Amino acid sequence: QVQLVESGGGWVQAGGSLRLSCAASGRTFSTSAMGWIRQAPGKERECVATISWNGGSTDYVDSVKGRFTISRDNAKNTVYLQMNSLKPEDTAVYYCAVRLTPWATRSLNEYDYWGQGTQVTVSS
Repeated sequence: QVQLVESGGGWVQAGGSLRLSCAASGRTFSTSAMGWIRQAPGKERECVATISWNGGSTDYVDSVKGRFTISRDNAKNTVYLQMNSLKPEDTAVYYCAVRLTPWATRSLNEYDYWGQGTQVTVSS
């Protein structure tokens, strides 16, 4: 069993920045891939960023490339999402999720455990 707890969400004006954190329990974090997934009101969930077990491979959805950065600290069992140049369309609940294999994917069905989510609201 893995528990994930997100933090760092909130309200920000367009153009601003937020940093999300996701703290994981359990001994499998350092060998597992992680993803950040968001769900905007009335829309389906989409995976915005992924990172492999050692941080050596990352991937982003086109809409956030150049603005968001995913990173991880295996010593702290934590994954981060640095979000810059935020836009109103980034408004969503952001979830972190763990895939109990070393390599990441943007396929939502491949993730084994999810956090409870943190709200990000970007005003224009």
